[in-house]
Amino acid sequence: MTQELTLYLAAPRGFCAGVDRAIRIVELALEKWGAPVYVRHEIVHNRYVVDGLRAKGAVFVEELADCPDDRPVIFSAHGVPKSVPAEAARREMVYVDATCPLVSKVHIEAERHHENGLQMVMIGHAGHPETLGTMGQLPEGEVILVETVEDVARIAPRNPERLAFITQTTLSVDDTAGIVAALKARFPAIIGPHKEDICYATTNRQEAVKAIAPRIGALLVIGAPNSSNSRRLVEVGRAAGCAHAQLVERAADIDWRALEGVRAIGLTAGASAPEVLVNEVIDAFRARYAVTVEMVETARERVEFKVPRVLREPA
Repeated sequence: MTQELTLYLAAPRGFCAGVDRAIRIVELALEKWGAPVYVRHEIVHNRYVVDGLRAKGAVFVEELADCPDDRPVIFSAHGVPKSVPAEAARREMVYVDATCPLVSKVHIEAERHHENGLQMVMIGHAGHPETLGTMGQLPEGEVILVETVEDVARIAPRNPERLAFITQTTLSVDDTAGIVAALKARFPAIIGPHKEDICYATTNRQEAVKAIAPRIGALLVIGAPNSSNSRRLVEVGRAAGCAHAQLVERAADIDWRALEGVRAIGLTAGASAPEVLVNEVIDAFRARYAVTVEMVETARERVEFKVPRVLREPA
C-alpha cells in the first residue's frame, strides 16, 4: 500500500516582482536587439532560469570586460557598483539596468546618508553580488560590512556619532533584528532606514515557512545554493523547529532517504525559483506517495515593477 503524505505548500513562494522584472528585461532585450545580449552576472540566482535564457541567446559573463562594445549588456537584479555603468557609458555601450527597485532604494538611501556626512554600516554577506553592488555605490571606506552580532563589537567607525545602517534585502528577518539591536546598543545615535531594507518578498516567504514549520517533519526549499534568500528559508525553517530542512535545485536533488518515515513535509521556493520546479517536485512526491497538498497562505502579493522605458519603446 502506498504511504500517505501531506505536502504543506507555502504561499507566497517562488518568483518575486524584482525577479519577474529582471527575467522580462532579458527577454525583451532579446526581442528588441536580437541575440546575443550580454548579461553581467547571473540575472537571478537560478540555474534553470539562466539556462532557459541562455538557450534564447543571452550570454552570461562575470565582468563588463568580457562584453563587446557593440552588443547590449544587462546588469543583474542584484545591482552593480557605480563603476560598472560608468565604464559602460565610457565605452558607449547600450546597457539596461535590471537592478531590483528595492535594491535601488537601498542604494539611494546609502547615497543620501553619505551626502549628509554619515558613514554607513551594511548588514550583509561578504562577497554576495548585492552587497558588492551596494558597497560600490560609495567611495572606498565609506561602508563598513557586518555579518554577525560579534562583528558589531569589532568595527571601528570614523565617528560613532555619525553613522547610519542599511541591510541586504534578502537576509533573515530574525537574525538581522539581533544585529540591528547590537548596533543600536553600541551606537545609540545610529540612523536606520525609514522603511525596513529587507524586501517584502523575503519577509513574506520567511513568514510562510514559520507558519508551516509546526506541522511538518521536514522542509524542502527549492532554490540555488548561491541564492541568499533561499538559504535563509532553510535557516528560518530550522530555527522554527523543523530539524530536517533541505535546499534542492530540482526534484533530482531530493535526499529521499532523509525523508523516510516523515508523514508531513513543507515545500517552498526561493524568490528566483520558477513555479515549474515546484510542480516538478510535487510530481516526484506523487510518484512515490499518496499525496495530499495543503496550501498555507500567509500573505498575498500584488507588487509589480515596470521594465525600463528603453524596452517599452520600439526599436
